[in-house]
Order: sequence, then C-alpha cells, then structure tokens
Amino acid sequence: MTDPARPLSVRKQDTLRLLENDVDAWVATASPDGTPYLMPLSFLWNGESLLLSTAAGNPTARNLQKNPTLLLTLGHTRDVVHITATTETLRAGDLAELEGDAFAEKAGFDPRPLANYLYFRATPTKIQAWREVNELKDRVLMESGAWLI
Repeated sequence: MTDPARPLSVRKQDTLRLLENDVDAWVATASPDGTPYLMPLSFLWNGESLLLSTAAGNPTARNLQKNPTLLLTLGHTRDVVHITATTETLRAGDLAELEGDAFAEKAGFDPRPLANYLYFRATPTKIQAWREVNELKDRVLMESGAWLI
C-alpha cells in the first residue's frame, strides 16, 4: 500500500535534509554533441548552491565547461530528488578557505592541493521530489530558481 502523499512543505523539508546530510549524488551532464554522461560526485550544500569537484580531464568537467547545465539526483527510485542546475567553473583559489574546508570534511577528500581538479558551483533552477505516483502531480518544489513553497 502506498503512503499518503506528503504535503509540499514536508517534501521541501525532506529535500533540504538530504541536501544537508547526503554526501554523494548522481550527476548527469551532456557533451556538446548531446552524449550523456552520468557520474557520482560528492557535494556540499550551502543553502543556495551545491559545490562539486572532479578532475579537469573527466568527462563531467569537460561537459560542464562547454554546457554548464546538469541534472543532479539524490535518494533512490522510491524517494528521489531531481535538481536541474546551472554551473560556474571554479579553481581551488576561487573558494573561501572555510568553504574548501567544509567540502573536504564532508567529502572525506580535499582536492585543493591537486592542480588537475576543478570545482563547480551548481545553482538550482528546478527541484522536483517524489516518492510514489501519488506525489508526481505536485513534484515541482522549485521553478526558475525560486522555491514554490
């Protein structure tokens, strides 16, 4: 039996909890010719955007430098959060020390000393969250970068 649909306010709270507590997400990007690429990456949520890092030669990094849009997914298939975001490419020197420290602590890995690593600040433009079919109708929590609730 399917649980009752969560109110949008509860879905937003659940989404924010995942953003604060989860360490890794699936990140989907596309090359300039449209070839999709999916990779798990660690992230840090600062309340407005997600900070990601990967090697500059990785397809994810190459794709985001050419096409700065990504789809990031948290959760599992029966409790999922989809985040569409635009990204900005950063180098370690572009980060505030506290932000770099927070990323390293959460991820368990500090890419700052590695010259071949880039950071990407992903600013959500759309966030969707649902568990079962009864939550599909009202799955959009953020649209055009603004929370709907």
